[in-house]
Amino acid sequence: MTAFSLQPFGDPHPDITITGTLEREGHQLEIAYTVSGNLNQVVVPPPSSPTRQFDLWEGTCLEFFLGQPHQTNYWEFNLSPTGDWNVFHLEAYRQGLQEVEAIKALPFQVHHQQTALTLSLTFDLNQIMVSSPALDVGICAVIQSPNSPLTYWALCHPGSEADFHRRDSFILEL
Repeated sequence: MTAFSLQPFGDPHPDITITGTLEREGHQLEIAYTVSGNLNQVVVPPPSSPTRQFDLWEGTCLEFFLGQPHQTNYWEFNLSPTGDWNVFHLEAYRQGLQEVEAIKALPFQVHHQQTALTLSLTFDLNQIMVSSPALDVGICAVIQSPNSPLTYWALCHPGSEADFHRRDSFILEL
């Protein structure tokens, strides 16, 4: 199991921490996020009937990216506290974005308490790849605050702008 902590890009940002764990056993990938701290500074939309949605990154959204070493293609997973979700495949850096239509549902658990928001997902990698190669992983989040612009959180921010699609930000290996 690998523990992670996300860092905000720039200031200002809410007084929160975003941590979690990532684990892979065979084709099963488990990721868990915990957003803790002053959650009054975070817009957490209420749960809904989970559906595939576009543009989840325009509000509070927890995300991760998977890529195979030395390959240009990669997958983007978007998870909203509402239960809404989407999975995309990209051919190369920000190119050829396509929904992964083979995935019909992406059930994950969300628990919202006064001082913590947790989200956990177990995902079968067979849904996106046949073999069991090594994976490079980028973990990130978009946080919406009531009275400020969106903030961007990631394992690292290697560029001059927040950009979750940069392969040099996929720094965890599974």
